[in-house]
Amino acid sequence: MDSKYNIVSLIRKKRDGKTLEKEEIQHLINLYTADEIPDYQISAFLMAAFLNGMNDEESAAFTEAMLHSGEIVDLSHVAGKKVDKHSTGGVGDKLSLILAPIVAAAGVPVPMISGRGLGHTGGTLDKLESIPGFTVDMDLARYKEIIGKHNLVLAGQTKEIAPADKRLYALRDVTATVESIPLIAGSIMSKKLAEGIDALVLDVKVGSGAFMKTTEEAIKLGEALVGIGTQFEKETIAYVTNMNQPLGYKIGNWLEVEECIDAMHGNGPDDIMEITHLLAGTMIYLGGKAGDVSEGIELSKEQIENGAAFRKWLDIVEEQRGDVEMIKSPQKYPKAQFEFEIKAKQDGYVSAMDSFEIGMASVELGAGRKTKEDDVDPQAGIVLQKKVGDKISKGETILTGLTNKPSAIDAASEQLFGAVTIAETKPEAVHLVSHTIDKKGSRAFEL
Repeated sequence: MDSKYNIVSLIRKKRDGKTLEKEEIQHLINLYTADEIPDYQISAFLMAAFLNGMNDEESAAFTEAMLHSGEIVDLSHVAGKKVDKHSTGGVGDKLSLILAPIVAAAGVPVPMISGRGLGHTGGTLDKLESIPGFTVDMDLARYKEIIGKHNLVLAGQTKEIAPADKRLYALRDVTATVESIPLIAGSIMSKKLAEGIDALVLDVKVGSGAFMKTTEEAIKLGEALVGIGTQFEKETIAYVTNMNQPLGYKIGNWLEVEECIDAMHGNGPDDIMEITHLLAGTMIYLGGKAGDVSEGIELSKEQIENGAAFRKWLDIVEEQRGDVEMIKSPQKYPKAQFEFEIKAKQDGYVSAMDSFEIGMASVELGAGRKTKEDDVDPQAGIVLQKKVGDKISKGETILTGLTNKPSAIDAASEQLFGAVTIAETKPEAVHLVSHTIDKKGSRAFEL
């Protein structure tokens, strides 16, 4: 084998901050996909890339290598422009489950391939699988059949779609290499480009509960994602949205499904609905069903008000073998065995909530994974009784924890106490959306 393709040499080259050639990256990804490189060597490469970064050419090559590790889906049998959405991950971020049926009900096909929880953030697939019987695993033929029938499919990665990414995704989670712009961009875009889309909307989270901690980092990631989408001739729009406190009031897999059901009945929390309608409205616009984003937002709201989104949700749950009766009567879902409360130690206002710590506490309670082999408990999670800006009295409940692991309660309680700040004065309100990013660049958000 040519010495430049010696795996240890490639790892060393990246470790030393040098640039890998397109063929070298392709070779590395191909060998890993073919099981010819062990996890520990690709983990070393991931850490080297994490620490030293990748330039634009390497990032594009990495994306392309993962994209071409499997099939690129042909959805030409489905009429209309196919549009998907992706979030970079947050705590309580269940928006996909609400906006996908909204957009499909508005006449825009949504071929949605999602992932599992990464670190402190929840995964769409884990939420869907908390619905008894719901199947996210399917082959490509079934994937095409469902979207052809319903204008919507909610799937995990099939073995044919970006198989390299499916394996690297799980590995990044347990090797502390998640928060890397080139690795995140390559992972997101290889899946999205492979699934048969014509356009893409991105929700780039920023703040304590996001992988990007500063607006500057979030814009950089958004620009990287939009740049890759544009390079592959897919119309791509990104928004930078606030993740300094959890979205909505419920964190944990079934708990978040419950909140989505409320949202589709018109009872969703304000923060959830504001961002849902923005993203859904943008998808409807890119799908050619609205003249601009504002009109798309109005059409998005109509799908909730006239019940079309919930009907579409029931259709897709039934099609993917989920228990429809549990969706119609969510109160029948079994509850976690143990419940505990975190109470305020003083009067005042909730001035901050550390989404990262709250997310990690939910993992401790069983709602997420510490290793890639871990199962998640669909009943575990956290319910917020208060949000930032709310007035609170000493002894009043801030949040409730739910778990089937009593041994986890003490550690989670300590984390949760430390995650909430109470101050004497009410904090200033923060805008949920700060920036728009498209092929023209980034700019302050305005409709």
